[in-house]
Amino acid sequence: MASSVDPLVVGRVIGDVVDMFVPSVNMSVSYGSKHVTNGCDIKPSIAASGPKISISGHLDELYTLVMVDPDAPSPSEPSLREWIHWIVVDIPGGTNPNRGKEILTYVGPRPPVGIHRFILVLFQQKTPIGHIDHPNSRANFNTRLFAAHLDLGLPVATVYFNSQKEPANRRR
Repeated sequence: MASSVDPLVVGRVIGDVVDMFVPSVNMSVSYGSKHVTNGCDIKPSIAASGPKISISGHLDELYTLVMVDPDAPSPSEPSLREWIHWIVVDIPGGTNPNRGKEILTYVGPRPPVGIHRFILVLFQQKTPIGHIDHPNSRANFNTRLFAAHLDLGLPVATVYFNSQKEPANRRR
């Protein structure tokens, strides 16, 4: 029975960052050879550079991608929720974010304490976005307000991974 529960609900992605939605686009995310599945663990060192992402769809469809950390600076006191790690708009369907317009450059995970969720949210655009101002700060971003401001509606795909600070000394 538990296997039918949506991992986005269990991981509190739905609720903390986005509202309930029905996925309608396939988005594949990987860091090197590590494919991202909901709730998997990715080390910050593996995610230092942007992920490889492929999006289904048609070239005449445009998408917006955001990546946030809702657990900043710590999961028990997320006073900086949401920390924005990346924004790309005008991504043609059937391609990847490299074909879109980067509004805010990618910054990899750097969780100072605890296990953080890093959430990639994909929206389908109704029209080309073109130029938008990037946020004044990476702290206290709000994915729902951002989507409402750009009239993006609900997400069409979302995936998240967990990450935590790596020990400086790797002795066992």
